[in-house]
Amino acid sequence: MMTPDPKRGLLLINLGTPDAPESGPVRRYLREFLSDARVVDIHPVGRWLLLNLFILPTRPAKSAEAYRKVWMKEGSPLLVYSRELEAAVREKLAGEYDVELAMRYGRPSIPDTVARMRARGVTDFTVLPLYPQEATSSSASSLARVYEVMTEGWDVPNVRAVPAFHGHPSFLDAFSVVARPVIAEARADHVLFSFHGVPERHVRKTDTSGQHCFASAGCCDALTDANRHCYRAQCFATARGLAERLGLSASGWTVSFQSRLGRTPWVKPYTDLVLPELAKQGVKRLAVMCPSFVADCLETLEEVGLRAREQFVEAGGESLTLVPSLNAHPAWVDAVVRLVRESDGAPTAAASPSAGARPEREPTPAR
Repeated sequence: MMTPDPKRGLLLINLGTPDAPESGPVRRYLREFLSDARVVDIHPVGRWLLLNLFILPTRPAKSAEAYRKVWMKEGSPLLVYSRELEAAVREKLAGEYDVELAMRYGRPSIPDTVARMRARGVTDFTVLPLYPQEATSSSASSLARVYEVMTEGWDVPNVRAVPAFHGHPSFLDAFSVVARPVIAEARADHVLFSFHGVPERHVRKTDTSGQHCFASAGCCDALTDANRHCYRAQCFATARGLAERLGLSASGWTVSFQSRLGRTPWVKPYTDLVLPELAKQGVKRLAVMCPSFVADCLETLEEVGLRAREQFVEAGGESLTLVPSLNAHPAWVDAVVRLVRESDGAPTAAASPSAGARPEREPTPAR
């Protein structure tokens, strides 16, 4: 008797968002997020004290106010744009995959989403963490939760993870397609690639040699065996790939890192310190891309689109233009389909020459 072919499912995962821009939902979201030992990697007692004595008493109200500035009629921008991507990818992969979106924190949760897919008969999962660069606090945490949920039942399904895609031509091409007309319309004289930050200690933990990360000013100038899992090095690789596709000169772009939390050192340079320095150097019309986010969210729309713009203008700049994220742009939808099919060994159509595809790619590190 022939064994039936397994039913394949595609699980798209993003970080998460509160259910509403109010203190209560934001507090629940932050509690789940910051209780994760892969996010705040300190002693459990210290993490509890930090969360309950310093963060949760004040931060939810401030964050809720920021969320209200960017909240959409349909809900949180991150969830709205991620849902649009989910729908577009589902249409593209109809008949091949059962496609669903889950959030690492908040809703739709990973356990609930996996349960629905398994109830529909999915026994073979492809998981795509929607983070271009791999980090313990994002991709590793998401995958760890997926593996935990998958092993709770009696029968454990097949699970494959799509690798980090920071240097994949389809990802870089899609972001270039989105950015090029925006940069041109803004007449930008400089481009800032602002990535989400992580603590320096997270990066050091990925350096098994203990002798490469932060050992020199150029430690992230190229991806090597020593730094192949380094989030900061992958961010620089993304920036180099985008700068090449956008035709930026060596002096026409800068890399920085935003959203740091607490007093411990985070990867540098810091976006809020780079902005006034660029203005001081004579940059007048600045375009900002945030290539660690594939969907616009609080960190892009409010932190950069509102606060960073105000800071740059106050420092002497004329304008700051936020380049939209990939959201559900058709080029990104096609890129997601390509990433999934390549990961599963399925044939893919050649990339469109108009997208600026290149046959070479930076090596994508294995998970």
